[in-house]
Amino acid sequence: MIMKFFDIYKQDKKIHQQILNDLKFLFKKTDFILGSPVEKFEKEFAAYCNTKYAIGCANGTDAIYLALKSLNLKKNSEVIMPAMTYCSTVFSVIRAGLKPVLVDIEKNSSVASNKEIIKKITNKTKVVLFVHLYGESCRYHDLKKTLKRKKIFILEDASQAHGAFDYSSGIRGKKAGSQGELGCFSLYPGKNLGAYGDAGIITTNSKKKYEYLKKIRNLGSEKKYYHDIIGVNSRLDTIQALILSKKLKNLDRYNSNRKKIANIYNKNIVNYKITKLQYSKGCVFHQYVLVANNIKKFSKYLKSQKIPFGRHYPFPIHKLKAVKNLFINKKFPYSENLAKNGISIPIDPLMKISDAFKVCKIINNYK
Repeated sequence: MIMKFFDIYKQDKKIHQQILNDLKFLFKKTDFILGSPVEKFEKEFAAYCNTKYAIGCANGTDAIYLALKSLNLKKNSEVIMPAMTYCSTVFSVIRAGLKPVLVDIEKNSSVASNKEIIKKITNKTKVVLFVHLYGESCRYHDLKKTLKRKKIFILEDASQAHGAFDYSSGIRGKKAGSQGELGCFSLYPGKNLGAYGDAGIITTNSKKKYEYLKKIRNLGSEKKYYHDIIGVNSRLDTIQALILSKKLKNLDRYNSNRKKIANIYNKNIVNYKITKLQYSKGCVFHQYVLVANNIKKFSKYLKSQKIPFGRHYPFPIHKLKAVKNLFINKKFPYSENLAKNGISIPIDPLMKISDAFKVCKIINNYK
């Protein structure tokens, strides 16, 4: 049997009939736009993240953009963010009329260095945008007092961290989505909690921001034909909300499975040509990423051994053609190395334990 990188069909097979039954009822009710399943899922997800509110939207990219808009910042206010993330993070900052300021990640890690964040703070800094890359929480606890004192908002891009916790204090701290003023999640199919199409959600404890976000995502309207602000069309689809409610019940179990597989990799991958990233106890392993000494050779080797892999992501932000003119002569060595040589190996939550050990053996045999 061919090993898969991620098998969403197998993961959800047991709940397919439940989803289909609910869809049949929805089709009869024709409750397709901001229907009751949307509000139901929003309440469930807020409770899961330990926040008061959650607001569904069309995708994770919009989640970041809308969250930034809710802060009502002056144009070109500075937003500190890591150089190693997906393009959506920086595109959302620019789209919101703000200025992205990049910092490097920690050595052998996937999250921004707090020391580098502090260095980049100026009187124009209004937001630190945490990106919990690969399911690893940023070091929120170590930075929160500094940012609060300077009146800087914490915004979370938690698109890869559904259920992750901050362990920077040595004990389990706040959950992803509850660490900052707002938490932004993608619910893209391949995420730890994924829909069957594009979807996103924002978490917050602020009633004022909750009410604003409900309007802006719906063309500035809370009541049909009454438009209080200029908004966008970024609603969470009712069908996706229905599916996500079913899948949310399995999220912790599947995250636990991911951790078991990651623990096998942590203990059993031993090859001096391969570097393992350092992950904390709170990581939910959206990806398990290794750093190879020769990415082309290693990729070719894995392919020959029929081990699926991915690249998340092959370019750091300052190397993307669309925005590189904003970061001329900027260097972020740890981000550049991870982008250039990072490779994701299978971390499917229903992966066989025997397959996980097989991956370890094959990687250890790489020369």
